[in-house]
Amino acid sequence: MAKPEKIKAIGELKDLMETTSSVFVTDYTGLNVADITALRKNLRENSVKYIVAKNTLMKIAASEAGLENIVEYFQGQTALAFGADDPTIAAKILYKSFKDIKKPIIKAFVFDGQLFPGVEITRLADLPSREVLLSQIVMSVEAPISNIVSSLDAVFHELLATVDALEASRA
Repeated sequence: MAKPEKIKAIGELKDLMETTSSVFVTDYTGLNVADITALRKNLRENSVKYIVAKNTLMKIAASEAGLENIVEYFQGQTALAFGADDPTIAAKILYKSFKDIKKPIIKAFVFDGQLFPGVEITRLADLPSREVLLSQIVMSVEAPISNIVSSLDAVFHELLATVDALEASRA
């Protein structure tokens, strides 16, 4: 690869490392063409970029992006998955692929600037999606308010029933 192409590749990798919320370092050794094609398609459909590059280029990009802690994992056949919006999506896809075909091996991942070993992927993959978590938060906040409204409504119904009973007894 010519020097301008390497500089461009490093720049693109660095931009992805800086702008995405999560970076997954995988070893894709042993994946056949059908498996890697299916994995890439599944990741692409969920807005996750899966890039294979030379380890030296990834090391330079990671160092420039301030992710020196993952450089040690760039050995052997290495690919990077970048989760832009919801890191649980990439984690679920990679974990499911790992469970189904025993590949790719997740070496490590970075989430919000913090490095985790690959074995921790199950914890992230088991999390509900961002939308589900947000709806659970809304429901937990809404439940007490709904209970208060229901209680107040019951008090007013009881008061109206008492007033109606008093009016009926006078007539």
